[in-house]
Amino acid sequence: MDKKLFVVLMAGGIGTRFWPYSRNAKPKQFLDVLGTGKTLIQSTYERFLPLCPKENIFVVTNEDLADITKEQLGVGDAQVLVEPMRKNTAPCIAYASYRIAINTPDAVVVVSPADHLILNEIAFQETINKSVAYAKDQDKLITMGIKPVRPETGYGYIQYLNSGNPIKKVKTFTEKPELALAKKFIESGDFVWNSGIFVWGVKAIIAAMEKHQPEIAEVFEEASTKFYTDQEKRAIKTAYVQSKNISIDYGVMEKADNVYVWLSDFAWSDLGSWSSMHELNKKDENKNVIDANAMVYETRNSVVKGSKDKLIVVQGLDGYLVGEFDNVIIVCQKDQEDLFRRFVNDLKAKPNGNDYL
Repeated sequence: MDKKLFVVLMAGGIGTRFWPYSRNAKPKQFLDVLGTGKTLIQSTYERFLPLCPKENIFVVTNEDLADITKEQLGVGDAQVLVEPMRKNTAPCIAYASYRIAINTPDAVVVVSPADHLILNEIAFQETINKSVAYAKDQDKLITMGIKPVRPETGYGYIQYLNSGNPIKKVKTFTEKPELALAKKFIESGDFVWNSGIFVWGVKAIIAAMEKHQPEIAEVFEEASTKFYTDQEKRAIKTAYVQSKNISIDYGVMEKADNVYVWLSDFAWSDLGSWSSMHELNKKDENKNVIDANAMVYETRNSVVKGSKDKLIVVQGLDGYLVGEFDNVIIVCQKDQEDLFRRFVNDLKAKPNGNDYL
């Protein structure tokens, strides 16, 4: 176990593509999506426990989710870093990095979303340990690249320069491509999925922030003088107000020249949509995922999900989500991911829309 290894779990998202199961008060990371008996954040937290002391695992989330984070993980205030507002991943990572650097300036940090699924945990832990060894020299920014198994349009892609090592120099980043382009990426053989899992020395990421996002670096360096004091909350609020809303990918990774990708194969999914949930869950003979008190007829490739005290009757559907979630009933094509963003955005514009988010 590496006492200088730290883990930062990003747990402030709201899982829009998983609405209405994922809601503002209880987003996807706090749900048992696959019926394993553990929520996604619990599984993620436990995945890292063999790698570093548990007090070295920090969760960054927002004020509304701090209590449920502590409740589900059994951790105290010291391990939950509370963001005063959502400003994407660059400020989130800056906050955690500057805080860790105060007491452990030569730390290596793993940054991971709290809501991803990893089926081969042993392979994952071995990969993390190997990449941590590379990151200890404090001059590499490493991202985990997943060997693609299909032309997926829901993930970002990383193109790499070939070398004899499992760690490759990054050539380009591409956001979620159209299907035709995704097929070309797979055929070329030098693209991997961007998992959003990072490994780096804390000095390396702070130096990269200073070079490529100097405004963010400046406000968090100033705030860090108040860390571990009763003035930290106020200092962080000031830093977030002054920070731009930008992801670590756009803000740093696509600009830096010391970015590497570790080719990984540990059965990963971001579980970001109803389609991925359908793909990974147990299905009946008609490829339906049914988690409800349901009667289903002439229906294929669908998800039926609801409470056990209501009967759902479904007939004649193919590729649909039929769901009853608290105060929302939904019937729609499950594969149309943009629809769910549209539903959420339209609700935000309604006078009482937040009651359903």
